[in-house]
Amino acid sequence: MKKRSIVGSLIVAASMLLVTGTLQAKTYKISHVRPQGAAIDTDLRWFADSIEEASDGKIKAKVYPASALGDYTIVQERVGLGAVDMACQPPSSAADKRFQLVYFPYMMKNWEQARKNYATDAPLRKVVAELYDKQNIKLLAAWPVYFGGIAFNTDVQDYGNPEAAKGIKLRVPPMKTFQLLADTTGYLGTPIPFSDAFTAVQTGVVDGVIGSGAEGYYSSFRDVTKNYLPSNTHFEVWYLIMSKKKYDKLSPEGQEQIQDIANQFEDRRWEVAAKDQEANEQRLADYGATILPISEEEIDAIAQKVRTVVWPQIQEDVGTEWAQTVLNSIVE
Repeated sequence: MKKRSIVGSLIVAASMLLVTGTLQAKTYKISHVRPQGAAIDTDLRWFADSIEEASDGKIKAKVYPASALGDYTIVQERVGLGAVDMACQPPSSAADKRFQLVYFPYMMKNWEQARKNYATDAPLRKVVAELYDKQNIKLLAAWPVYFGGIAFNTDVQDYGNPEAAKGIKLRVPPMKTFQLLADTTGYLGTPIPFSDAFTAVQTGVVDGVIGSGAEGYYSSFRDVTKNYLPSNTHFEVWYLIMSKKKYDKLSPEGQEQIQDIANQFEDRRWEVAAKDQEANEQRLADYGATILPISEEEIDAIAQKVRTVVWPQIQEDVGTEWAQTVLNSIVE
């Protein structure tokens, strides 16, 4: 009788554990840098809803906009440590300066070329995945953002001439790539953290911002943007990343479900990204900014100088041989 009672208790306990395990769903925190309602916020909420549906509620995700979990450089570090589950954001070169390579100015000429080079099996994409992997981070998807430009809070002359000294201070991200880009094309680059950039422009510490594009300037700098120059400074891609520690704990089925939804998340973005860039330039114009006209010839002249002057310095910084191998793999 006693034995039956023990066996019965074990069966009940096992049943309760099974039910509890079935009912419990893992909720992953996903960080991003833009305000709620921005394009990335909308897409990540689609991702969260889709993965919950695909997993029958076993995998859930909660989106944290506007760097609520910390600056993107800190978040990347925390994803690697497993303290933050997931993020979709720019890669940070703070932990590995080789990430500067993906910000090489004028590396991509148009959207078609960009899609070829950032596709899942492309050599450049594999390099990015390897760099993340060394930080214990799983790369799930790419989210193309825009071709960058420059936002000014003042008037600017000779902006199409890379040889002309403009006498204008620009906030640059604390990254050698953008510092050299600004300095080489006639501006005075001033490294300022993103969190202090708006105030720096507003108070006149700097006269504008480089390192973003129309979407970023509209989201964060529209009140201090008088002129916008769509000079295609760089092609910006954000990455949907996940703690490798957390990813490895998923069942094979869970990993497959997350990767499948991540692939759809990426494909959906490529279909609308170019039009989204145009729409954000128009939003800046509607808000009062002047979109400065610049010809293809002027962009080519800027690009040529940057590739000649800036690229060798960055290559030396990240490893000339390694960088050249990556650059040689780029598809035209």
